[in-house]
Amino acid sequence: MKKGLLFLSSLFFTAQTFAQQVGKITDPVEWINPLMGTQSKYDLSNGNTYPAVAVPWGMNFWTPQTGKMGDGWQYTYDSYKINGFKQTHQPSPWMNDYGQFAIMPLTGKLKVTQKGRESWFSHKAEVSKPYYYSVYLADHDVTTEITSTERAAQFRFTYPKTDSSYIVVDAFDRGSYIKVLPNERKIVGYSTKYARGPLKNFKNYFVIYVDKAITTSQVYADSVLKDGTELKDKHVMAVIGFKTAKGEKVNLRVASSFISEEQAELNLKRELANDSFDATKQKAKATWNNTLSRLSVEGGSVDQIRTFYSCLYRMLFFPNKMYELDAKGNPVHWSAQNGEILPGYKFAGTGFWDTFRALYPFLNLVYPSINKEMQQGLINDYKEGGWLPEWSSPGYSAVMIGNNSASVVSDAYIKGGRGYDINTLYQALLHGANNAGPAATGREGVEYYNKLGYVPYDVKINENAARTLEYAYDDFTIYQLGKALGRPASEIDIYKKRAMNYKNLFDPSTRFMRGKNKDGQFQSPFSPTKWGDAFTEGNSWHYTWSVFQDVQGLIDLMGGKQNFNAKLDSVFTMPPVFDDSYYGEVIHEIREMQIAGMGQYAHGNQPIQHMIYLYNYAGEPWKTQLHVRDVMDKMYKATPDGYCGDEDNGQTSAWYVFSAMGFYPVTPATDQYVLGAPLFKKITLKLENGKTVTINAANNSADNRYVTSLTVNGKPYTNNWLSHKALQQGEVLNFNMSATPNKVRGSKAADVPYSLSTDKK
Repeated sequence: MKKGLLFLSSLFFTAQTFAQQVGKITDPVEWINPLMGTQSKYDLSNGNTYPAVAVPWGMNFWTPQTGKMGDGWQYTYDSYKINGFKQTHQPSPWMNDYGQFAIMPLTGKLKVTQKGRESWFSHKAEVSKPYYYSVYLADHDVTTEITSTERAAQFRFTYPKTDSSYIVVDAFDRGSYIKVLPNERKIVGYSTKYARGPLKNFKNYFVIYVDKAITTSQVYADSVLKDGTELKDKHVMAVIGFKTAKGEKVNLRVASSFISEEQAELNLKRELANDSFDATKQKAKATWNNTLSRLSVEGGSVDQIRTFYSCLYRMLFFPNKMYELDAKGNPVHWSAQNGEILPGYKFAGTGFWDTFRALYPFLNLVYPSINKEMQQGLINDYKEGGWLPEWSSPGYSAVMIGNNSASVVSDAYIKGGRGYDINTLYQALLHGANNAGPAATGREGVEYYNKLGYVPYDVKINENAARTLEYAYDDFTIYQLGKALGRPASEIDIYKKRAMNYKNLFDPSTRFMRGKNKDGQFQSPFSPTKWGDAFTEGNSWHYTWSVFQDVQGLIDLMGGKQNFNAKLDSVFTMPPVFDDSYYGEVIHEIREMQIAGMGQYAHGNQPIQHMIYLYNYAGEPWKTQLHVRDVMDKMYKATPDGYCGDEDNGQTSAWYVFSAMGFYPVTPATDQYVLGAPLFKKITLKLENGKTVTINAANNSADNRYVTSLTVNGKPYTNNWLSHKALQQGEVLNFNMSATPNKVRGSKAADVPYSLSTDKK
């Protein structure tokens, strides 16, 4: 009897497991959970995201606001009150926002302050999709719905029967203007609030139309009622009011512009035309599906597919468009660099320290045409401000380190980007590599780096070892671009030489990267678990692997493959001990490493995210396959706590999407992707050039995570890397998967990916 029950139980489990496998996806946007990562706070990030209602790379996003005005944590899952629906351009809570204003419906006794107008809500009465958001505001008995275009949006408020229905428009508190035109059923104004500056001539102009007659209109300076219908002050708000019947729907049409009120009107008319709310909603949904469907996945669990498309959603926001289209349809922008209105493209809202690693390589593979616009935007950044940005929010923001614009520019061109002025960008790279600029542009400590080959520990330049390692990689990318452009050896060989500067910080006695003093002596005392100090948001366990350009050289420094692989293994077997004395507190990145259960591996921050793939360089690719699946299974899920640290403008999501495809761009500015193992039974990648890449792994499963063999276009393939150029021609990759590792495949010297040390070209 027990055997029979066991047999039936086994059949049920097998059937249940089989039933969970999802076939072809026809409506990918419906698999996305925009609330993934929203259950976050200052001292523990599970993503630090917010539910953005937008279209891919749109200029404006909209989000429900649960935080106070100016709080970077503008929406958090654990909150229970909403005080407005905010137009936002926020890339992360740490960078905060710019170009923001809020709209809030309310009923009953009029209270305009954020605290006064807020309402209880429940996630049970909340619908969050990329193209649509709806929530029931219990205190006001109003349901709010939002849908968006690139620069405009539509709202639909469903009111109860009352004589006291209102809409508050809050232009925020850095200096704002508002005007109500009741006869035109219209509100106009601007906000000047931003977190990162200074910004010259910065205004976010907005125009709002309501489809119901306005019977009451008021303007407020902060919470003080003022006479008239027009007001300019530090913090202004407007209120419009009317009677409503039970279930009556009031529609708002909203658009904004960084250029002028007239341009905001033009944006509204062009993007909303005469469309109803539902028509705009359907267009936004179609835009999402068209963009997402470039990648089709089959043969995964419900959770895996939800996670895959939720991550892809995050990757399609930043950098967001800051350009607009003039009356003739030509791109025009307000310049965050000089405050002027100028022709051409402009983007903002990303930090290259994060996104050079995988987000931009993903754009170059899957969406190269939008990155072409982004490269043209970088040209304008350089022409208008004299520097390429390293963090744009929306201008030059003085955060993070490195000169990683070099990687973003070089990778785009090397991966086939054309049709823009690459020579101007190349000159911008040379300028940035040899000068220290304002607001973290160029290279801080460049005079030491160019003279000594490293940024010293004892010259009062923080995070010096991290800077050195990143500058060395950035020099490599400049060398690569110069070579691709046919620049003379006399010009570019210095960058090839500087690409080896990582060796200056390697301590053979500990086999760690380590800060070095100006006199050539290593900084002491040294602890590889000390966060910050010589490193950036990490420790030496994380930054020792930051030799993207020359992994073979790092293997040689460590004494060969056996030592190298043992060191990689130690990252996972070491306990998550840490020294937080540099910060004086346990920063959230430390806490996220500590609680992950993966030793010193800190996937929640960017410096170590490529490290798992390095086993491919040292003859043990099966360990990459093991750990990559482990991280995908444990560290990601399409839930409010679904990330293991900051999502960071698509980078942490790009790691997942690339890894699910079965490869990862360890070294941007080369032609190669390093192999892992695919997550799904099938992924189809539709390239912009019309070609298709098909990735099959028919016997893939939770147990079968190891690659036994691989064929490419029907031929056996043993390399631990794929060629971007070859993928662009269209390829069929057939992975044979197994529950036991093949420890021979990919173990030969000829199988390893690119390293500068072994480059014979």
